[in-house]
Amino acid sequence: MEESGVVVSGGTVASWVASGVVLWSTAFVLLRALFPKRSYDFCNRAVSTMHAVAAVCLACLSVDDWSCPVCPLAAASSPSQMRALAVTLSYMVYDAACCHLNGDVRLDNTVHHLVSIVGIGAGLAYQRCGTEMVASQFVSEISSPLLHLREMLKEFGVRDTDLNLLVDVLFALTFSVARMGFGPYITYATVTADNPILIKAMGTGLQLVSAYWFLRILRMVRYKLGKNKKKPPPAAAAGKLATD
Repeated sequence: MEESGVVVSGGTVASWVASGVVLWSTAFVLLRALFPKRSYDFCNRAVSTMHAVAAVCLACLSVDDWSCPVCPLAAASSPSQMRALAVTLSYMVYDAACCHLNGDVRLDNTVHHLVSIVGIGAGLAYQRCGTEMVASQFVSEISSPLLHLREMLKEFGVRDTDLNLLVDVLFALTFSVARMGFGPYITYATVTADNPILIKAMGTGLQLVSAYWFLRILRMVRYKLGKNKKKPPPAAAAGKLATD
């Protein structure tokens, strides 16, 4: 593949992925050393936030024409698109291993890792569908910093507060707009374009996983809003304490 005189070989892609796994793993080890009082999950979420920011930035930098960011479809992947995908593939490998080592092996997480690793790996092997896959990477990661922030705040003792509720609502809105607004369009474009069947299957699988999480997020927000409504106002709470 060639773009502006740059040729991307399979060996180069493999080195990107391997280097990425080493990078994320090293970042995690350093965070564990710098913050010994923080939990395993906290440090892993910090690394996940770093990846989410990097993935969104790389996805934006790979867009050639912002008047049509999801163009061209079913085309050869550009070097910048392959680099962006390789970074996310390396993170998925790291995160799958990190969750396994922590004993956090859940069905939804396992399916997410499997679909992502197989799908991105296939796209890099075919060296096609870069536009669709990078667009999917963008909508998948844009809400991740808020997802991790809401969990990390709990470790700082920020639980059942207005700040915690605000982050929850912002995360739910961002996830819903990205995954359930733009996500179905990208899935439709991927499935209807002349893409390999494996890419179509992985794109559909990722959207189904997003729909499953979307339903869980709706339940979470409904629970949080209902719980917040039941809290007595400050004046009423103070009055109750005075009479006790």
